[in-house]
Amino acid sequence: MKKLLYAIAVSATIFTGCSKDEDDEIPTKVPVVGEITGDITANRTLAFGNYTLKGIVKIQSGVTLTIEAGSTFTADKSDGDDGLVVLNGGKLIANGTADNPIVLTEKSKVGGSWNGIIMYGDAPIVNSSTATVTQTAFSEDGLNLSYGGTNATHNGGSLKYVRVEYAGRVITTNSKEQNGFSFYSVGSGTVLENLVSYKGNDDGFEFYGGTVSAKNLISYGNADDSFDWQDGWRGQDNTNWYAYQTGVGNYGMEIEAKGVNNAFWPVVKNITLKRAAGTTTEAQSEIQLDAFQFKAQGNGDYSNIVIDGYGSQTTPTSFNGGAVQIRDLVTYNDQVLTGKIKLTNVKVTNTPILFINGVSTVNVNAASFGTNWTTSTTATGASLTKGKWATVDGVDLLANL
Repeated sequence: MKKLLYAIAVSATIFTGCSKDEDDEIPTKVPVVGEITGDITANRTLAFGNYTLKGIVKIQSGVTLTIEAGSTFTADKSDGDDGLVVLNGGKLIANGTADNPIVLTEKSKVGGSWNGIIMYGDAPIVNSSTATVTQTAFSEDGLNLSYGGTNATHNGGSLKYVRVEYAGRVITTNSKEQNGFSFYSVGSGTVLENLVSYKGNDDGFEFYGGTVSAKNLISYGNADDSFDWQDGWRGQDNTNWYAYQTGVGNYGMEIEAKGVNNAFWPVVKNITLKRAAGTTTEAQSEIQLDAFQFKAQGNGDYSNIVIDGYGSQTTPTSFNGGAVQIRDLVTYNDQVLTGKIKLTNVKVTNTPILFINGVSTVNVNAASFGTNWTTSTTATGASLTKGKWATVDGVDLLANL
């Protein structure tokens, strides 16, 4: 027993005897340098490093690509289309940290220079009133791939502390365009947390149906909508969404359901939508400068909301802007009047007009919503923690939160 106690004492001395200076001498991990291109056809782990992203990289079905925290990927628009695509059945495990995010950027630092992250699944979508068959559609990202299915718990992997910069390439509107993050029928088994879409040329985040939810999102300086969805997206556990629109930007949230009067809707809590002074709408042919726009039977349950800066535009074209726009009569009748659009605990500042009528036959006001529209001076909106994940070129993206 005495020998055993002596051995323990010696071990304790070994493990506690190092000075702080000695600990500080442990070398920092050196990033590798490499290139990622072509199809990913076997499980692969990319060590912490600085990579060139060349071409459309596709993670094939049955394959997992894992990326270590702190890694950076740089595309170059001069070599053609660049993007990272997770095909249905493939998985992307990209788990950074607050101080070591995974960053995907572009050499020229010009919005719209590459395709961003695109993920496919086989979770349900709804884009027509025919409920007797599994509904599918073809993607609008130029790949023209089928999406949709019956697997509500589809798992496309895990994205944590990932930032996409200068994406949102638009070649042909509505048939070949990308966003910062594009989620095609992605399921609830997929983890999306602490993601940033920075200064893209289209939407920050777009959901094409599916059941996935997302937490702690930042959409900063994207030229189209900050958040957008269609095809009956129904994520139920979304929280802490922050949009900051500056320079050029359209809606804070564009919400539609392809004209289908669904019996379900997404749920998003803790939302901050801010529009910097002088921000103009992308196109000068239509009104696109409201915090929320609902159209084509779009609906949803939204709570603890801060809306700031959505005023009217005087130049280059005069448009009225407001907190909430209802675009069409069917959305007003089927969604607003039936309580399928809920906007509660809403704080509105620097936004003189609360409701915008998309067509003359709609007269939207607070009474239209009944108890599903409530205002508050104490709403807090999104709550996000600062760090390197939310800092670009020394600019704190949360400074205006």
